[in-house]
Amino acid sequence: MLPGYGRLIPFEASTELTFLLVLLPGSVRIFGGDMLVAEVPGPWNAGMLPQLAFTQNAGTLLLLHPAMPPQAITRSEAGAWSVVPFNFTAMPFFRFAPPSVALSASGTTGSVIVTASAEIFGPGHLGTQFRIAGRRLQVTAVTSATTVTATVIDTLASTDTTADWDEAAFSPVHGWPVSACFHQGRLVFGGSRALPNRLWFSRTADIGNFDLGEGLDDQAIAFTIVSDQLNAVCAVFAGRHLQVFTSGGEWMVTGDPLTPAAIQVTRQTRVGSLTAYRVPPIDVDGTTVFVARSGRAVHEFSYTDLQQAYQANDLALIARHLIVSPISMAYDSVRRLLHLAMADGSLATLTIYRAEEVTGWTRQETDGAFRSLAETEGAVYAVVERAGSFRLERFDDAMRLDAAAIMAGSADGTDWSGLGHLEGREVAILADGAPRDLAMVLNGAITIEPAVGSVQAGLPFVHVVEPMPPETVSANGARTGPLRLVAVTFRLLETGALSVDLGQGARPVPFRRLDTPMLDAAPPAFTGDVTLRGLGWRRDSIAPLWRIESDTPLPFTLLSVTTETRTTD
Repeated sequence: MLPGYGRLIPFEASTELTFLLVLLPGSVRIFGGDMLVAEVPGPWNAGMLPQLAFTQNAGTLLLLHPAMPPQAITRSEAGAWSVVPFNFTAMPFFRFAPPSVALSASGTTGSVIVTASAEIFGPGHLGTQFRIAGRRLQVTAVTSATTVTATVIDTLASTDTTADWDEAAFSPVHGWPVSACFHQGRLVFGGSRALPNRLWFSRTADIGNFDLGEGLDDQAIAFTIVSDQLNAVCAVFAGRHLQVFTSGGEWMVTGDPLTPAAIQVTRQTRVGSLTAYRVPPIDVDGTTVFVARSGRAVHEFSYTDLQQAYQANDLALIARHLIVSPISMAYDSVRRLLHLAMADGSLATLTIYRAEEVTGWTRQETDGAFRSLAETEGAVYAVVERAGSFRLERFDDAMRLDAAAIMAGSADGTDWSGLGHLEGREVAILADGAPRDLAMVLNGAITIEPAVGSVQAGLPFVHVVEPMPPETVSANGARTGPLRLVAVTFRLLETGALSVDLGQGARPVPFRRLDTPMLDAAPPAFTGDVTLRGLGWRRDSIAPLWRIESDTPLPFTLLSVTTETRTTD
């Protein structure tokens, strides 16, 4: 059980050790192996969670939000967790005020009074660094809109009034970085509240140093993406090149290596990325998958050697009804499944085999709502909202029911507990692998008679499989008329139950041994072909020829379907 909405982030401490971070308002819970190992406070609040971005390098994970200084989540060798502000050894600077505004300091060292020729200071400047003629000082008190007290860091050259000054690019006044990634040994920040279309690159192998210096090859880099529209940076991603996803299009930053003199930035496509939620792009077999700004499309950003450019192919071109305002995304590389949680709580899942050019979408629904997703070590986790409460759940191929649990039984094998999260609900049961009648959960437990040795219980769900409508148009464009399904053959793998609708309602297929009582023992798994005969002519060109629909909590794997049809002359 979680105290409220949580944002999931995977954390890889080493090749053998991975964790799952659950960001909650004001804290982060760390899970390892499905067990809570630590909880650490953090400076973010509930309103920030949907817009938090993150990136990881070695044992440090950076959290970013435009209203919060970047936070570093680390795990020590002793296993202690901490959340601390990211250490800028040299902050980037920028001139926000008009060129006519000048500053003067009352001294060159120690504590000085800084006076501006116009009203530029505010309460948020407390603790912010300024530079006068390239020399740094830090504000310790804000007296008025034109006067502050500051401590000199680098001895000032003089006390003369000068327009040669700038201030920290990141601060409570102008906002903090929106996104980040690590690329070619540099930490890359993308966008902020006041500078939404600007990129900052740290010095090589010195990720906290953003001092531009003299423009040497290993020194920091900063530039603004300039085009015919505002391109607010939504995400930066380290792929074959540095990829920049903005609200107005997708960009490629090149340079081998990246240096202040050799860096180039070119726009590749004009799709634009989602801005309402921070859904980080994901690598899928060498391409970068991202959610479009419209919230109705999912694109793969892939590089083509022939054109020496990137393309953004729409993966959801024929699944617009499934993609409605995605809020979270995770890729299961073991099962080749890309999961997207929608704002309405549904889950759209894409089976994707890029090399074979095979893709297929599925809609998944639960008795509740999916709110956040993450994948770690081949396991997909989800924050699920059920009846006003939030729970951390994991997809498990061994579980045949939704929100399910493997229960603990009494000595006599009749009383089973462990369903406190489904209190007062009617649950489906698998007892010793066989389905039983529904039971009501009371005090987190159910009673089963006769006694059994193992119980899995949870919410029932229905799986539905149906084909696209049949093609009833001839080569010359004329409709061929009614269509008759003669036979359909289903190739199954280790399937325990199958119910098929051929136009007269779903009916179970009796391929299991008829002498095996369903309520006493697990039915044998069936592998092979099942052929069913069809009856009657079909005049509805939209209706599917067949439909598989069942809520029996037994394994079901469909490998292929072969149909034989007949049409009128």
